[in-house]
Amino acid sequence: MRKDKKQVIGEEISDDSIKLFLDVEPADDTPPSLHKLVKAYRGLRIDDFEKFLTFFKQAGYDLNARDAKGQDFIALIQDQRLAEPYVEAVKAAKA
Repeated sequence: MRKDKKQVIGEEISDDSIKLFLDVEPADDTPPSLHKLVKAYRGLRIDDFEKFLTFFKQAGYDLNARDAKGQDFIALIQDQRLAEPYVEAVKAAKA
């Protein structure tokens, strides 16, 4: 990185930016709810993901959506190294 460029890590993002993850649609037969969860997981920090879950539920999306193999969001990500806080957030949102 150039010396005159400041590295930005952890910059706050707006609720409107978080809500953009509700607009993504799958290009295959993945259920839209599951696709939106995965995209948000990949693109948001945990604090923002927790906000996203609130918007996700308010919009009427399904936290229990499953793919063609019967896997839900938790099953898809649970073996990833940094997944635990996201798994816990989804479990809390389901409760």
